[in-house]
Amino acid sequence: MKLSSRPGRIPVKLSESVRRRLNMYALAASAAGVGMLALAQPAAARIVYTAAHMKIGPFDKVVLDLNHDGKGDFRFYAGGEGTTGFDWQYLFADRYRSGMNGVLATNTQVTKQAVALRAGARIGPSGFFNGFNSMARHFTANNHTQSTFWVGQWANGGKGVKNRYLGLKFLINGKFHFGWARVTFTVIGNNSYIATLTGYAYETIPNKSIIAGSTKGPDAIDNTMGQTNPAALTVPTPATLGMLAMGSPGLSIWRRKDSAEPAQ
Repeated sequence: MKLSSRPGRIPVKLSESVRRRLNMYALAASAAGVGMLALAQPAAARIVYTAAHMKIGPFDKVVLDLNHDGKGDFRFYAGGEGTTGFDWQYLFADRYRSGMNGVLATNTQVTKQAVALRAGARIGPSGFFNGFNSMARHFTANNHTQSTFWVGQWANGGKGVKNRYLGLKFLINGKFHFGWARVTFTVIGNNSYIATLTGYAYETIPNKSIIAGSTKGPDAIDNTMGQTNPAALTVPTPATLGMLAMGSPGLSIWRRKDSAEPAQ
């Protein structure tokens, strides 16, 4: 067999600057691959919060669409009745669209009363949820002596409550989600009231508990996190692979070292 007469290749010694650039190209290419995989992952779950300022007075009816799909999930129902010698007003919070939705309530055999939760309370699968619940009721007896009294945690014996929370459980695509509605209940005079809905939220992960008052959590999406500093996107023209991995820490390190490196 005839051996080739071509001379062997002579190894070329690369400068430290060139070797460092090649290494950073490889790092950038790897980061780009990881970035592409990350783009293919499902969007992170989050808590969806909606600010509100809705007043609910006697005989008002307000429907709450918790997840903004155009269909009501819960209803605030205010009304009143009168009989001989006896008058009463009431405010109920009940399910609206689905017979499976419910409001966190006291588990009693006589009447289900909506619990007035404080901020920080956990709302989840272990709670007792009922479809039709009294938030507050006011009774006035007109028999020989006039007397008035309030019933329910929200009425708080006629003192009312500020910034308490309804625990909510409702269906999205056949799966249960938990949420809350923040309400202030104000007693007016001796026998009237105004309830003010000031916000509501729900957890997008099915069957995951939510904390009353939380507007975001470990899985929440912070819209400000996706904003990028334009200056950080300015990379030298030769970094073609690095362009695919804009935002990787390696590139910013490379830019700083490269700008400080003397010409070879």
